[in-house]
Amino acid sequence: MRRASAIQRLLVFRTFALAALAILLPAAEFFTDPDIGYPALIPIITLMIVFHIFSLIRYRDKTVISTPAMLGQVLSDLLFLTLILNSTGGATNAFVSLLLLPIVFAGVSLSVQLLGVVTLLALAAYSYLLLTMPEHAMHMMDMKQHFIFMGANFFISALVIALVVGAMAKMIADRERMMAQQREEQLRQEQLLALGSASAQVTHQLATPLGHLQLLFDELKESYPRDPVIEEMAQPLAQTTRHLEYFRTLAQAIREGRSERMTVNELLSELTDAVLLHFPEQTLDYRQAEHPGAIVCDAMLLPALLNLIQNAVQANEAKGENRLELSCLVMGETLSLSLRDFGPGIEEHNLAHLGDGLQKSESGLGMALMLSNATFERLGGHLTLSNHPEGGALARVTLNLEQENEAFADSGR
Repeated sequence: MRRASAIQRLLVFRTFALAALAILLPAAEFFTDPDIGYPALIPIITLMIVFHIFSLIRYRDKTVISTPAMLGQVLSDLLFLTLILNSTGGATNAFVSLLLLPIVFAGVSLSVQLLGVVTLLALAAYSYLLLTMPEHAMHMMDMKQHFIFMGANFFISALVIALVVGAMAKMIADRERMMAQQREEQLRQEQLLALGSASAQVTHQLATPLGHLQLLFDELKESYPRDPVIEEMAQPLAQTTRHLEYFRTLAQAIREGRSERMTVNELLSELTDAVLLHFPEQTLDYRQAEHPGAIVCDAMLLPALLNLIQNAVQANEAKGENRLELSCLVMGETLSLSLRDFGPGIEEHNLAHLGDGLQKSESGLGMALMLSNATFERLGGHLTLSNHPEGGALARVTLNLEQENEAFADSGR
């Protein structure tokens, strides 16, 4: 029962209730007033059993059912309880408070609006039982005032249960939602930590063979200074060495927690220069303009943006394109960078989850996007991916600009 869903709990409770009715009703004939008319309950209980068997067959293996189906289950219990109470004394029945149970089930399994509907119907059912009591129950026993207060007590109890149970159910649902988000964030952080550890380990292991290759290259260059193959080796070796040194610089900056203030124009200038350096075969369409504002960032911001550009370049290469579009928009305290490629676009089933974690796709696991998105979120921004209406993918990065008073304070220092 601890792990049972709302519908499973309702079915179990109804099973015990029907079993109790089957045992107690025959005994009630001998210990209670014979005028109550327990035989009149047989058609009602039979119909209730048939409905319960149908519900068991349909929902016993399900943990989640639709809202209308759950509402129908709760209202059916309210209806059967009202019919049973109506045949056994109405509001004078000692078990009339059972009409509060559908409100409890509605509070833990339905929305606030539907909880209000069930509460009103329960109040209406009790009012019907109270108004249709036999006259002798009021006058012969002089219990009119007593039943009026019983009705008031039921109304208050129903409202209190609806408010308390509804609030507690909402609180539990919010807590479970928050815990699920925390579990997803923890899993994502574990993936990022594993990727970072693997990258650092691979980089460390590459340093020794790269140094050995550099020595061999120097010796070959001295022995064969004009060999074209050796001359072609110079550029990839130098590029690999630069990447390795850059990674060490980034690791040191992250370890020391260093941050820097960079204007929007400086960021765009460094980004466009990096594109020309790393992807000379691509044409970057960007309208040079002066943009106000500055951002506080660390050494990982530019690599994160370059990851997006590298993905865009790979998408372009898949369709033989060599054009990228970059646009910048400053709105108030927000900087928005948009990068569009002219590739095949992003698969719809991966569009909503790319950047949140490792996702399998035809082009890989989305590792670069996840690392980039983690960097943007750490800096207070976020990444949004979409498909452009005219073709290709569109990556939009939003970052927070530095506050003006902070900028003045920095300049004063």
